Amino acid sequence: MEIIFLIAILIMSVVIHEVAHGYVALMQGDPTAKYQGRLTLNPIVHLDMVGSVLLPGLLLLTSSPFLIGWAKPVPYNPYNFRDQRWGELWVAIAGPVTNISIAIVFGLFLRFTLPLDTLSPAVVQISVMIVLINIVLALFNMIPVPPLDGSKVLFAFLPARYYGIRRFMEQYSFILIIAVIFILFSTNILGYAIFTVFGMLVGDPQILFQTLNALF
Repeated sequence: MEIIFLIAILIMSVVIHEVAHGYVALMQGDPTAKYQGRLTLNPIVHLDMVGSVLLPGLLLLTSSPFLIGWAKPVPYNPYNFRDQRWGELWVAIAGPVTNISIAIVFGLFLRFTLPLDTLSPAVVQISVMIVLINIVLALFNMIPVPPLDGSKVLFAFLPARYYGIRRFMEQYSFILIIAVIFILFSTNILGYAIFTVFGMLVGDPQILFQTLNALF
């Protein structure tokens, strides 16, 4: 039951992330996501069987020290954007900003209900996992390596004369993302960043360890 809840939280957080991309693209003048029926919170429309179900489920069942997942990317056509200079940047940051906004809401909920004895353990666990998963999605997606959102932010600030760098990074994106994941988890940089942000939002970072110990 706990694993089902965790997968459900991950799926909905990823879905909201992708819908945010689509809505900002629509605001920028590109209706591609709308015409393809992707501006909906119905998870079935967005699910990637491997990234949304099989991989997260396998990682949880094997008590993996990290959890990762993804949905089908929301399509957009940057040539339709009203703001050709910054339009792709606004679309890119929409997903991580939405995730961090969700984390802030539930993080402040936990912060202002301390001590948590007044809440049921289930509410605390669910709230903690919502905060944790959305922090992970926000931070991980802002890594400036294709196909992550952070690469679009990087490319928006990259002068046109350095287009070759973008082409190189997109061509070797799979190798780059594997290398980044290896570095992040071997050095625990991402884990430290997640723990720090969680503590800033909730106020007591030890709640995270208590919840993870209770769940696993």
